[in-house]
Amino acid sequence: MNLPQKTREFHNHHFDSTIWNDFKFRDNDIIIATYAKSGTTWLQQIVSQLLFNGEEGMEVAHMSPWLDLRVPPKQVKMPEVEAQEHRRFLKTHLPVDALVFSPKAKYIYIGRDGRDVVWSMYNHHANANDLWYHALNDTPGLVGEPIAKPTPDIVQYYNDWLDKDGFPFWPFWENIRTWWEIRNQPNVHFIHFANLKADMPGEIKKLAEFLAIEIDETKWDAILEHCSFEYMKKNSVKSVPLGGAFWDGGSDTFINKGTNGRWKDALSKEASERYEKLCVENLGEDCARWLNTGKM
Repeated sequence: MNLPQKTREFHNHHFDSTIWNDFKFRDNDIIIATYAKSGTTWLQQIVSQLLFNGEEGMEVAHMSPWLDLRVPPKQVKMPEVEAQEHRRFLKTHLPVDALVFSPKAKYIYIGRDGRDVVWSMYNHHANANDLWYHALNDTPGLVGEPIAKPTPDIVQYYNDWLDKDGFPFWPFWENIRTWWEIRNQPNVHFIHFANLKADMPGEIKKLAEFLAIEIDETKWDAILEHCSFEYMKKNSVKSVPLGGAFWDGGSDTFINKGTNGRWKDALSKEASERYEKLCVENLGEDCARWLNTGKM
């Protein structure tokens, strides 16, 4: 199969995609790819537990950096990643065409209903503190507009996100679409937030098979415990960048509810259906169905 090609760079208040141009892939690198707030941290925790056999107290946020985040800059981040001796598992929020795709790596893409994404994103954005804004807007190298504080109206936030395709973060539809287009590559594995909620043990076993990791059955109960929402909430400092220093309420704010459907009590039928219509228009019926239900 033809490998996906990088065709452009992606820059904004969060991204510097150029870091991938100089990245030296190793055999069996793991790349965790998502649109933000789709279950990224949960998936990072799961991968860490598979790699380290249920070990407790993993510094997942440090071990699995968001490579294309422009903070800290690539000249700081790259040597740290190069120095890692364990099987690397890195995070990206880029669309495929802004990412260097390697046949050496295994790519895991996790999706989630866009309405759930927005509700989680709003919590993330509304509770961000001055340190977060300073890091994103005042670090040298910003390309484009700085990110501003959100409206206090979450429904307006949702409408703006739909009207301006991912505003104020980055485009939603192209992220989903570009990954969906390569879902049949042999080194790409799709997982869905709803399926992970419904059958975490089954989804972890499928993921372990994809990553060629043999599960130690004596550690299985520990792996499941450490991947549970309750455990991650209790130990959130280990999973969240800078221990949650960027958000009011700390790491507990970053790992918030872990639930779906909170938008149902806030959105009108018309507002919800507008998302569904745009979903089909931008992604096609098969991809839209998967994104909103987890069903291929």
